[in-house]
Amino acid sequence: MYCPFLRGRQFELLALRELLENDLIGDNIVPIIEPVKLSSSLLKTVELFNEKNHKLVFVQNPSVGAYPVSMDGEKSDENSLYGKLKIELDKGNVIKAYLFQDNNKGVFNDMQNSIAIIDSVDDISNYLEAYKNENPVYTIIPDRRSIKRSVKGEKIILEDSFIKQKRNVDYQNNIDEFFSDWHREYGKEDYKGFSDYSIVGSEYSESGFAPKAVAIHIVYLSSKDDLRVHHFVSENNIDNKDTPGKFGEAVAKIKPWCTEHNVQETRGLKAFYDYCDTGRYPGLGVVKKCSIMHHLELMSKRLGETK
Repeated sequence: MYCPFLRGRQFELLALRELLENDLIGDNIVPIIEPVKLSSSLLKTVELFNEKNHKLVFVQNPSVGAYPVSMDGEKSDENSLYGKLKIELDKGNVIKAYLFQDNNKGVFNDMQNSIAIIDSVDDISNYLEAYKNENPVYTIIPDRRSIKRSVKGEKIILEDSFIKQKRNVDYQNNIDEFFSDWHREYGKEDYKGFSDYSIVGSEYSESGFAPKAVAIHIVYLSSKDDLRVHHFVSENNIDNKDTPGKFGEAVAKIKPWCTEHNVQETRGLKAFYDYCDTGRYPGLGVVKKCSIMHHLELMSKRLGETK
């Protein structure tokens, strides 16, 4: 089982909805959403998962973004945005999850049939107190022995597999690199599934800016069945002007390279091929959406082969 950990930003949510609408992720993919704000897009995403009878993990106490604040001004009646979301979150396909981070002592309610997410060994005591009367469905943890031997029940490994660079141009220094092998190793390490932050990484930032370079990240399965990531970077990166032109430089590299290396086609990858063929610039948010879609569909196909 693969549980991609995504923040509830617009293009992450759009990636999930497009995959689900086109039946491109199987039951082996159970996304985790840490909501960053209350939005109609978030509501539509949860509604679709319920409509499609597909499991979804929803973090109840997000650590980033404005989601807790944005609910303060919302009415709780069933016709409000929060009220409608609350109804969807109470349906059977949504699994509630709680973050145990930074030794937080938050109020944890309705722990029955929930998932725990632990960041460090310092959070174990609060976790054990919250689950003193029952076991979580799963506990999601980093691959650390000190945590693994202390938690209860079945475990899922969470690893930030994406090596984030400060500048997009720096991806040129290591254009192709190892991403993960947990898709084939998690069972051997006594985990019931694996999780990562896809090609976004765990670092959260609300601000956006015009980059000097455009970098497109495409994961693929190597001949050794490792998951690797190849970075397609623009060429003229002196200043932050002409982002559409830089996107054109980066996207033009994708199809020749992927064809040569037999990268499996997905809906997200074909979208990049189309942008190259038409010369259309969709915006950097859509670039991220397509890369996430490709990753999740690729993993669904890979896990489906060994299901």
